[in-house]
Amino acid sequence: MSEDIIASLKENVIQGRKTQDDEGIDEELSGTPGVVELTQSALDDNIPPETIITRGLTAGMQVVGEKFTTREYFIPDMLASAEAVGAAMDILKPILEASNIETKGKFAIATVKGDIHDIGKNIVSILLKGAGYEVNDLGTDVPTEKIVEVVREYKPDFLGLSALLTTTMVVMGEIIEALKENGLRDKVKVLIGGAAVSDEYAQEIGVDAYCVDGFHAIKVLDAFQEAKA
Repeated sequence: MSEDIIASLKENVIQGRKTQDDEGIDEELSGTPGVVELTQSALDDNIPPETIITRGLTAGMQVVGEKFTTREYFIPDMLASAEAVGAAMDILKPILEASNIETKGKFAIATVKGDIHDIGKNIVSILLKGAGYEVNDLGTDVPTEKIVEVVREYKPDFLGLSALLTTTMVVMGEIIEALKENGLRDKVKVLIGGAAVSDEYAQEIGVDAYCVDGFHAIKVLDAFQEAKA
């Protein structure tokens, strides 16, 4: 029974079905439990939250990532799956907090000042939550001063910066300089992403990594964790 629930949960993540009202890609699933209902069923069946996350949510998103890479899936498909995982994590969050399950690390993320694009940032946030990170999403058009303040007060292990526009990507460099001026640069690993930036730009401004998308970000973070171990 437990295996069936987890298998169905993984499949519904792949299908992008948040609730039973969603159609998904496979029409035969219409009317059947979606990710939200299956997550609750898994908890009712006493399946550990770690199992729900790793074998259901994360495993499903790994398949979505592969399909996105091979262009079988596009951004709307990936976003539907990511939103389904986000809804599941909202259900699991109080249980994870109550059981004191250790997270992989604290991650603050923001779209920089002057830029209001958030789809990519939102997908990264959801994927990281599903992968076991504690995420503090600061939103869009976030002033450099606010980001510095969050690094000082929240003490994240990682900071993610997003920019879609070439006119706003320069703010990323300003943030790095502000972190240096405040003695905080060596306190946090900085990752950047977005259509405007590149690996070359990441090296130019001195951040720790450039991430193509959310799936790449998880691989980069896991590599950081392995290096630290």
